[in-house]
Amino acid sequence: MPRDNMTSLIQKVARQAFNTFRNPSTFGDKVFLENQSKLTSLLTEMRAADLQIVPRKVESSPISIPHNPPVTYMHICETDTFSMGVFLLKNGTSIPLHDHPGMTGMLKVLYGKVRISCFDKLDKQSEAASETQFSPPLLPFQKDALRRSILRSVGEYTQESDPCIITPTRDNLHQIDAVDGPTAFLDILAPPYDPDDGRDCHYYKVLTPVSDLVEKKPGSQERREVWLLEIPQPSDFWCGGEPFPGPEVCL
Repeated sequence: MPRDNMTSLIQKVARQAFNTFRNPSTFGDKVFLENQSKLTSLLTEMRAADLQIVPRKVESSPISIPHNPPVTYMHICETDTFSMGVFLLKNGTSIPLHDHPGMTGMLKVLYGKVRISCFDKLDKQSEAASETQFSPPLLPFQKDALRRSILRSVGEYTQESDPCIITPTRDNLHQIDAVDGPTAFLDILAPPYDPDDGRDCHYYKVLTPVSDLVEKKPGSQERREVWLLEIPQPSDFWCGGEPFPGPEVCL
């Protein structure tokens, strides 16, 4: 039997991710889009069983005790080109609103259901930031961390869904919530986080102006302008680690 026929699906995904993201100067061109389409097709096939991951059950113990993190991460591989691993969320937990500066991401649910809320920062900072009133009022230094943004979409994803894709300019900020039970998803980031190269993770909080609270503006929850305040990592969120039980990946 040819060797490639015996290659695990996750190994094929890793090779295709490397081919897709290895040359940043080609991002967006025809070859890149063809490679990304191939990667998307491979990810669409992925299931928890392919990674030897058994779906978790709802736990009866509290999620906030020190040795029971709300989210855990299984590291699979990382190169200068991309990183790949699996996030596991307990029932009722979230990965708070955060960004991926200059990075492309692909998220494929393995089991359970997640709700992903995606935001984009507007290109220019509005002068209205200094005039807008919030409740409670912002401190003077906080207004420098305020950004006018758009809630672009809110969608739910299961193992039957196509991957969720983010780019450096679209859907780059997002929050991921576990819906109706534990969930897990395969995560690819290209290039990986690297604070020394300007790719650090920042967290945000959605603020509602007093005027919106008073007027109670109706309308869709999608594609509406919002204010985002950059904040420290929320104290009720942290990520633990656990071994990846699936096939070895070599690059």
